Amino acid sequence: MSHESSQGNFWAAILNRRMLVCVFTGFTSGLPLYVIYQLIPAWLRTEQIGLKEIGFFALVGIPYSWKFLWSPVMDRYSFPLLGHRRGWMLITQIGIAASIAAIGWLNPQQSLWTIASLALAMAFFSASQDVVLDAFRREYLRDDELATGNSIHVQAYRISGLIPGGLALILADYMPWHSVFFIVACFMVFGVLMTLSVADTVTADRVPRSLKSAVVEPFKEFFQRFGTLVSIEILLFMFFYKLGDNMATSLSTTFYIDLGFELKEIGIIAKNAALWPSIIGGMIAIPLMTRWGINRSLWIFGVVQVVSILGFVWLSQAGPDPSVLAIVIAFEYLGVGLGTAAFIAYIARVTSPLFAATQFALLSAVTALPRTLANSVTGIIVEQVGWTTFFWLCVLLALPGMLMLFRIAPWRGAGELKAASGTAPG
Repeated sequence: MSHESSQGNFWAAILNRRMLVCVFTGFTSGLPLYVIYQLIPAWLRTEQIGLKEIGFFALVGIPYSWKFLWSPVMDRYSFPLLGHRRGWMLITQIGIAASIAAIGWLNPQQSLWTIASLALAMAFFSASQDVVLDAFRREYLRDDELATGNSIHVQAYRISGLIPGGLALILADYMPWHSVFFIVACFMVFGVLMTLSVADTVTADRVPRSLKSAVVEPFKEFFQRFGTLVSIEILLFMFFYKLGDNMATSLSTTFYIDLGFELKEIGIIAKNAALWPSIIGGMIAIPLMTRWGINRSLWIFGVVQVVSILGFVWLSQAGPDPSVLAIVIAFEYLGVGLGTAAFIAYIARVTSPLFAATQFALLSAVTALPRTLANSVTGIIVEQVGWTTFFWLCVLLALPGMLMLFRIAPWRGAGELKAASGTAPG
């Protein structure tokens, strides 16, 4: 194949409607999560809420870990008018926008439990939206588009963090918090527009005939396809691969505040230092994953992901140095974004298109467990050992997932695992 022909195929692969839809699914999926894990902790810290309480706020992310429990309901039942997937998309997006807008009207010193309840509702709607968007994307993309489409989805997901973690913090210096949260909520309109403009991916004959079938068949198919031992290994890998970086970034905004950075300073630096690395990461991840395949991408991007944690160690020693903060945020967005792109592509690869909603929900829920459970105690750990030792601990916790790649995604694995081929990894 000529150089011009390969270039033409590359641009044709990324400049089409399906890839544009992946931009919208990523942005809409990431926005509420960054509200929960970046904007709300920053807001609470500025209102003199303690690190311990902020750390426990990570527990509101429990719906991300348990979304597979109600994913069969979303597979079995539909809303009228918009179709099987699109109906659920619209309902969850409206719920997310409403909960974000409402939370800013509360006083953290007087209504911390009410804020936690609203954040929990936001996480429930967000996790439910992830169920339907992940299933929609798996059904919408061709098998040969999984790596590219999921890479674009992840980069848009990361870029969405610039709204709660960048723009919102800048605005907070100039307007009341309830206005900030309302403006952030308005960005969910992009998801609503996407929902109204796409066609549904599920026809009536593909909807499970009973709730029991929607619950049993996805689990049965997954364990039969890989075997019990390999299935358990895959689930353990899902838990450990991003454990270290999830913990390292869980209280990142709080960490910056404790170092002495002002909110406006964090917002401006985060916006500029994160935007371009995210775009560059998205641009290089697509051709690299296409060339290397998912297995090798998991190895290489995983190493970059571990190294990015070391940037926080450096920052904790450097203090409130804006240039160091810019470098750390830039490398974090680049490294973690690349690792997530390969990871989500791997999840899509081991998911059967016939049971996309429940299987994708189960696997991605396992990946959310460390972010929810481990992150809930990060505030306690930091108070006991300090920020520097905490980040070194995160580096150590990132290593088991890398070691499991020898089994899960060997460097010289025999080809790529097909989503429903019945072939075990390696």
